[in-house]
Amino acid sequence: MLISSYNPNEMGDILVVITAPDDGGDQTTKVNDDIAQITNDKGQLLGYNFLAASSILPELKDENGQVFLSEDQVAKLNQKLTAAGFDQKLTADLTPKFVVGYVEKLEDHPKSDHLKITQTRIGDDQTVQIVCGSPNVKEGIKVVVARPGAMMPDGKIIWPGALMGVESDGMLCGFRELRLKNAPDKKGLWIIPDDWQAVGEAVDFAKANTFFPAK
Repeated sequence: MLISSYNPNEMGDILVVITAPDDGGDQTTKVNDDIAQITNDKGQLLGYNFLAASSILPELKDENGQVFLSEDQVAKLNQKLTAAGFDQKLTADLTPKFVVGYVEKLEDHPKSDHLKITQTRIGDDQTVQIVCGSPNVKEGIKVVVARPGAMMPDGKIIWPGALMGVESDGMLCGFRELRLKNAPDKKGLWIIPDDWQAVGEAVDFAKANTFFPAK
Protein backbone atom coordinates (compact mmCIF):
# COMPACT_ATOMS: atom_id res chain seq x y z
CA MET A 1 0.00 0.00 0.00
CA LEU A 2 1.21 3.50 -0.78
CA ILE A 3 -0.42 6.59 0.75
CA SER A 4 1.06 9.97 -0.10
CA SER A 5 0.18 13.51 0.92
CA TYR A 6 1.55 16.96 0.24
CA ASN A 7 0.38 19.94 2.29
CA PRO A 8 2.77 22.85 1.70
CA ASN A 9 0.78 25.36 3.74
CA GLU A 10 1.02 23.22 6.88
CA MET A 11 4.23 21.24 6.42
CA GLY A 12 6.30 23.02 3.81
CA ASP A 13 7.88 21.23 0.87
CA ILE A 14 7.50 17.72 2.31
CA LEU A 15 5.95 14.71 0.61
CA VAL A 16 4.77 12.23 3.22
CA VAL A 17 4.66 8.64 1.98
CA ILE A 18 3.10 5.99 4.23
CA THR A 19 3.48 2.28 3.51
CA ALA A 20 2.08 0.66 6.67
CA PRO A 21 0.03 1.71 9.72
CA ASP A 22 1.71 2.81 12.93
CA ASP A 23 1.41 -0.12 15.32
CA GLY A 24 2.06 2.03 18.40
CA GLY A 25 5.51 0.62 19.05
CA ASP A 26 8.89 2.31 18.98
CA GLN A 27 9.96 3.93 15.75
CA THR A 28 13.36 4.63 14.23
CA THR A 29 13.99 7.58 11.93
CA LYS A 30 17.04 7.74 9.68
CA VAL A 31 17.75 10.86 7.62
CA ASN A 32 19.96 10.97 4.51
CA ASP A 33 20.01 13.58 1.76
CA ASP A 34 16.72 15.26 2.69
CA ILE A 35 14.90 11.94 3.07
CA ALA A 36 13.64 10.60 6.41
CA GLN A 37 13.00 6.86 6.61
CA ILE A 38 10.65 5.67 9.36
CA THR A 39 10.66 2.02 10.47
CA ASN A 40 9.09 0.22 13.42
CA ASP A 41 10.90 -1.84 16.05
CA LYS A 42 10.67 -4.91 13.78
CA GLY A 43 12.41 -3.15 10.92
CA GLN A 44 9.22 -2.84 8.88
CA LEU A 45 9.09 0.23 6.68
CA LEU A 46 6.35 2.64 7.78
CA GLY A 47 7.18 5.31 5.24
CA TYR A 48 9.39 8.11 4.03
CA ASN A 49 9.31 11.88 4.28
CA PHE A 50 10.86 13.57 1.25
CA LEU A 51 11.98 16.90 2.70
CA ALA A 52 12.57 18.76 -0.57
CA ALA A 53 9.87 17.06 -2.54
CA SER A 54 9.34 19.60 -5.33
CA SER A 55 12.98 19.25 -6.37
CA ILE A 56 12.16 15.61 -7.25
CA LEU A 57 8.58 16.10 -8.45
CA PRO A 58 8.07 19.76 -9.48
CA GLU A 59 4.41 19.05 -10.32
CA LEU A 60 3.67 18.71 -6.59
CA LYS A 61 3.40 22.49 -6.40
CA ASP A 62 -0.13 22.11 -7.78
CA GLU A 63 -1.13 19.56 -5.12
CA ASN A 64 -2.68 19.89 -1.68
CA GLY A 65 -3.81 16.82 0.24
CA GLN A 66 -3.62 13.20 -0.81
CA VAL A 67 -1.45 12.64 -3.88
CA PHE A 68 -1.94 9.66 -6.17
CA LEU A 69 1.52 8.92 -7.52
CA SER A 70 2.03 7.44 -10.97
CA GLU A 71 4.50 4.66 -11.69
CA ASP A 72 6.84 7.21 -13.24
CA GLN A 73 6.69 9.42 -10.15
CA VAL A 74 7.35 6.46 -7.85
CA ALA A 75 10.30 5.49 -10.05
CA LYS A 76 11.78 8.97 -9.56
CA LEU A 77 11.35 8.69 -5.79
CA ASN A 78 13.02 5.28 -5.84
CA GLN A 79 15.97 6.71 -7.76
CA LYS A 80 16.33 9.31 -5.03
CA LEU A 81 16.12 6.60 -2.35
CA THR A 82 18.85 4.60 -4.04
CA ALA A 83 21.10 7.67 -4.30
CA ALA A 84 20.53 8.33 -0.59
CA GLY A 85 21.50 4.78 0.36
CA PHE A 86 18.06 3.42 1.29
CA ASP A 87 17.37 -0.15 0.16
CA GLN A 88 13.62 -0.36 0.95
CA LYS A 89 11.87 0.89 -2.17
CA LEU A 90 8.33 2.03 -2.92
CA THR A 91 5.76 0.27 -5.10
CA ALA A 92 3.16 2.28 -6.98
CA ASP A 93 -0.47 1.77 -5.96
CA LEU A 94 -2.77 2.72 -8.83
CA THR A 95 -6.01 1.38 -7.34
CA PRO A 96 -8.67 4.14 -6.97
CA LYS A 97 -9.27 4.86 -3.29
CA PHE A 98 -12.70 6.51 -3.51
CA VAL A 99 -15.11 4.51 -5.64
CA VAL A 100 -18.84 4.26 -6.24
CA GLY A 101 -20.30 1.33 -4.33
CA TYR A 102 -23.69 -0.38 -4.18
CA VAL A 103 -25.04 -1.74 -0.88
CA GLU A 104 -26.32 -5.20 -1.77
CA LYS A 105 -27.02 -6.68 1.67
CA LEU A 106 -27.45 -5.38 5.20
CA GLU A 107 -27.59 -7.11 8.57
CA ASP A 108 -27.43 -6.09 12.21
CA HIS A 109 -24.13 -6.07 14.02
CA PRO A 110 -24.23 -8.78 16.71
CA LYS A 111 -22.63 -6.53 19.35
CA SER A 112 -24.15 -3.15 18.55
CA ASP A 113 -27.64 -1.67 18.37
CA HIS A 114 -26.71 0.93 15.76
CA LEU A 115 -23.97 -0.59 13.59
CA LYS A 116 -24.86 -2.49 10.42
CA ILE A 117 -22.81 -4.99 8.44
CA THR A 118 -23.00 -4.28 4.73
CA GLN A 119 -21.98 -6.29 1.71
CA THR A 120 -21.09 -3.54 -0.73
CA ARG A 121 -20.24 -4.14 -4.37
CA ILE A 122 -17.37 -2.00 -5.65
CA GLY A 123 -16.90 -3.66 -9.04
CA ASP A 124 -18.34 -6.23 -11.39
CA ASP A 125 -16.71 -9.08 -9.50
CA GLN A 126 -15.78 -7.53 -6.16
CA THR A 127 -17.91 -7.18 -3.04
CA VAL A 128 -16.48 -6.09 0.30
CA GLN A 129 -17.77 -6.20 3.85
CA ILE A 130 -17.98 -2.78 5.50
CA VAL A 131 -19.41 -1.99 8.92
CA CYS A 132 -21.40 1.24 8.94
CA GLY A 133 -23.14 3.28 11.63
CA SER A 134 -24.86 5.83 9.42
CA PRO A 135 -28.58 6.34 10.16
CA ASN A 136 -29.57 6.23 6.48
CA VAL A 137 -27.67 3.15 5.36
CA LYS A 138 -29.93 0.64 3.63
CA GLU A 139 -29.92 -1.93 0.86
CA GLY A 140 -30.12 -0.84 -2.75
CA ILE A 141 -28.27 2.49 -2.62
CA LYS A 142 -25.18 3.84 -4.33
CA VAL A 143 -22.61 5.36 -1.99
CA VAL A 144 -19.05 6.64 -1.87
CA VAL A 145 -16.71 3.93 -0.60
CA ALA A 146 -13.34 4.88 0.85
CA ARG A 147 -11.07 1.91 0.25
CA PRO A 148 -8.06 1.02 2.40
CA GLY A 149 -5.38 3.52 1.52
CA ALA A 150 -7.77 6.45 1.21
CA MET A 151 -6.96 9.65 3.07
CA MET A 152 -10.00 11.58 4.21
CA PRO A 153 -10.10 15.39 3.99
CA ASP A 154 -9.38 15.61 7.74
CA GLY A 155 -6.22 13.52 7.30
CA LYS A 156 -7.63 10.24 8.64
CA ILE A 157 -6.31 7.21 6.78
CA ILE A 158 -8.55 4.23 6.06
CA TRP A 159 -6.98 0.88 6.95
CA PRO A 160 -8.47 -2.62 6.93
CA GLY A 161 -9.70 -3.40 10.42
CA ALA A 162 -12.61 -4.44 12.58
CA LEU A 163 -15.42 -2.68 14.43
CA MET A 164 -16.46 -4.44 17.63
CA GLY A 165 -15.06 -7.72 16.36
CA VAL A 166 -16.46 -7.64 12.82
CA GLU A 167 -14.08 -7.21 9.88
CA SER A 168 -14.54 -4.02 7.87
CA ASP A 169 -12.71 -3.36 4.61
CA GLY A 170 -13.17 0.36 4.10
CA MET A 171 -15.76 3.03 4.97
CA LEU A 172 -19.07 4.21 3.53
CA CYS A 173 -18.79 7.99 3.40
CA GLY A 174 -21.15 10.74 4.44
CA PHE A 175 -21.39 14.46 3.84
CA ARG A 176 -19.25 15.38 6.83
CA GLU A 177 -16.43 12.96 6.04
CA LEU A 178 -16.24 13.98 2.37
CA ARG A 179 -16.62 17.73 2.95
CA LEU A 180 -18.41 18.14 -0.34
CA LYS A 181 -18.92 21.77 -1.31
CA ASN A 182 -22.27 23.16 -0.06
CA ALA A 183 -23.34 19.74 1.22
CA PRO A 184 -25.55 19.71 4.33
CA ASP A 185 -23.71 19.51 7.64
CA LYS A 186 -25.58 16.52 9.00
CA LYS A 187 -25.09 12.86 9.73
CA GLY A 188 -25.75 10.40 6.97
CA LEU A 189 -24.30 8.88 3.85
CA TRP A 190 -24.33 10.74 0.56
CA ILE A 191 -26.70 8.54 -1.46
CA ILE A 192 -25.54 8.89 -5.04
CA PRO A 193 -28.22 9.23 -7.74
CA ASP A 194 -28.57 6.07 -9.83
CA ASP A 195 -27.51 7.81 -13.03
CA TRP A 196 -24.57 9.69 -11.49
CA GLN A 197 -21.72 7.22 -11.98
CA ALA A 198 -21.37 3.49 -12.47
CA VAL A 199 -20.49 1.13 -9.63
CA GLY A 200 -16.74 0.66 -9.38
CA GLU A 201 -15.81 3.97 -10.99
CA ALA A 202 -13.48 6.36 -9.20
CA VAL A 203 -15.59 9.13 -7.65
CA ASP A 204 -15.53 12.33 -9.71
CA PHE A 205 -15.24 14.85 -6.88
CA ALA A 206 -15.13 17.83 -9.23
CA LYS A 207 -18.55 16.77 -10.46
CA ALA A 208 -19.74 15.89 -6.95
CA ASN A 209 -18.95 19.38 -5.69
CA THR A 210 -21.45 20.81 -8.19
CA PHE A 211 -24.26 18.57 -6.96
CA PHE A 212 -25.42 20.76 -4.09
CA PRO A 213 -26.69 24.28 -4.79
CA ALA A 214 -24.79 27.21 -3.29
CA LYS A 215 -26.19 28.46 -0.01
